[in-house]
Amino acid sequence: MAKANRYSQIIEDIFFRHYSDGDTVVHFAREDIVRSAERLDIPLPKNLGDVVYSFRHRNPLPDAIINEAPPDQSWVIVGKGQAQYAFELKPISKIQPDTMLPVTKVPDATPGIVSRYALTDEQALLAKLRYNRLIDIFTSVTCYSIQNHLRTTVRSIGQIETDEIYVGVDKRGAHYVLPVQAKGKADQIGVVQIEQDLALCDEKFPELVARPIAAQFMDEGSIALFEFARDTDGQVVKLAERHYRLAPEHEMSAEDLKLYRNRRED
Repeated sequence: MAKANRYSQIIEDIFFRHYSDGDTVVHFAREDIVRSAERLDIPLPKNLGDVVYSFRHRNPLPDAIINEAPPDQSWVIVGKGQAQYAFELKPISKIQPDTMLPVTKVPDATPGIVSRYALTDEQALLAKLRYNRLIDIFTSVTCYSIQNHLRTTVRSIGQIETDEIYVGVDKRGAHYVLPVQAKGKADQIGVVQIEQDLALCDEKFPELVARPIAAQFMDEGSIALFEFARDTDGQVVKLAERHYRLAPEHEMSAEDLKLYRNRRED
């Protein structure tokens, strides 16, 4: 909590030193973290980038910043190049599982020892996706994980992190790149993260078809999978959503299988 409070004081000071009424974009640089820490007489964090990372991926911005946004918008921090950032106003777009969707049972192939020793929700979720080939099932593409927790630099953004990268091939022989963001039940999937994954695909895998994926644990251990794309205006849109529950074989009833055979595809 002490670290979160320290980071909140720094990021709030940075925002209000650069913000003027009516601004929709507020630029700042990594050096501003040093200036604000010195101004507030706060010990300088060992990893300056962690201050920005925490508010991009883990923690909400301080209330004082949130209150400067119109009711239908929210502030997000985006990368603007190497060690360059900006607070930007974006339309509020919550990516949450649709509770009206059915849950499909999939035989659980997760090794017991992996389930026992996975340390975090995110780590456990990535392992379940991998061992049960849920990305393949969801996308109808044969997929292979090539790297997890990829931290790299994209020219237009700066440093980004993606939980896992898959590549895949379909029955026509077309090749795909599928960056995956994994979230626990209490975490929020952010549009900014999907935008970063698309930018990563554009720069690092320009010849592959990009299909960004997000996964989230739901109540009772079910897993929601989402696929995203850009629309004609360049905005992130949700293309598909499915819910799966990993189940022991004895829980797969004949009624379940009959239902799945007769279920209409979108």
